Amino acid sequence: MARGKKIYEGKAKILFEGPEPGTIVQYFKDDATAFNAEKKDVIDGKGALNNRLSEYFMTGLNQIGVPTHFLKRLNMREQLVRSCEIIPLEVIVRNFAAGTMSKRLGIEEGTQLPRPIVEYCYKDDSLGDPLVSEEHIAAFGWASQQDMDDILGLALRVNDFMSGVMFGAGIKLIDFKIEIGRIYEGDFQRLVVADEISPDSCRLWDIETGQKLDKDVFRRDLGNLTDAYAEVARRLGVMPKGTGPKPTLVN
Repeated sequence: MARGKKIYEGKAKILFEGPEPGTIVQYFKDDATAFNAEKKDVIDGKGALNNRLSEYFMTGLNQIGVPTHFLKRLNMREQLVRSCEIIPLEVIVRNFAAGTMSKRLGIEEGTQLPRPIVEYCYKDDSLGDPLVSEEHIAAFGWASQQDMDDILGLALRVNDFMSGVMFGAGIKLIDFKIEIGRIYEGDFQRLVVADEISPDSCRLWDIETGQKLDKDVFRRDLGNLTDAYAEVARRLGVMPKGTGPKPTLVN
């Protein structure tokens, strides 16, 4: 499919105009960044793996009635999605303490939380995506109270789905972040899960060994990032078992 005009380029993806009005082609790059892009590298095969894994999760969510912007995968690195207005928030769901939560609160990484905790960060790279409260969100008009109720419901449903899928693959879902978009249909709007769901946006630990299978491998120099993502893909059936280090993804 011929790409349309480039709309936006971020740290991990490029967005192009889609073939039909209201659609966008989302291209997954091999670039890896951490610590607000202070650490950068190009990881061969990462984009293709994230494309296929995000397709897998988004398709599963659509099938259980959780609306997403995903329409279909176009090729190894591109997928077709609905155009939507992104709410300027990262919605983070935590099942276990890790990362910034552990640093902020002094809780040992891997400590199970009494219940899933939902946090919000304001999407602004220049500010380092600061943590914000629902009071900030309401005061600055980023989302209405009805939106926030819907966002919370979507986030917890995604968590239920992802936790179950990962547990079945022997993986513990530590935390994840999603973005939410608004799609307008006439006079009505609805909220959908947007952007991507992949090991770039999740913390995934092996249940038995605690081995990290997510971007912390890159952040903390724990090994080869493609190998970690490929292991997740193999366990989920997105990648054939016994495949070597070069990703060979199931069509």
